[in-house]
Amino acid sequence: MIPRYNDLAANERTYLAWMRTSLALIAFGFLLERFDLVVRAFARSMTDGKFQMTSPLGREAGIVLVALGLLIMILSTWRFTTTTRLIKSETQETYGIRSVLLTGAIFILLASFVLLYVSKILF
Repeated sequence: MIPRYNDLAANERTYLAWMRTSLALIAFGFLLERFDLVVRAFARSMTDGKFQMTSPLGREAGIVLVALGLLIMILSTWRFTTTTRLIKSETQETYGIRSVLLTGAIFILLASFVLLYVSKILF
């Protein structure tokens, strides 16, 4: 039996959940960027090439979401390795709150970005 197997398995499940989240963000960002390209091509074909979109917001939003997904992937890998090391160590250490605050800041940034993106589309 592997010592502290339940803790290690829970840590791995958490890591895989973070990986799914980051991959979903990357896929959604890629979808936004490609959809913006399709909308531009469709608009040009409907107006005989005279249509000019003034804001490449879909492209920028896609790039930001892909970058955010990559950042979450890097941070979750760092957290997974750190937590695995702490679980396997024999010494007792306190768990820092820095990573929790950093993750919360990333999600607040993501929520702010989504609100700004939606408000620019609607108005």
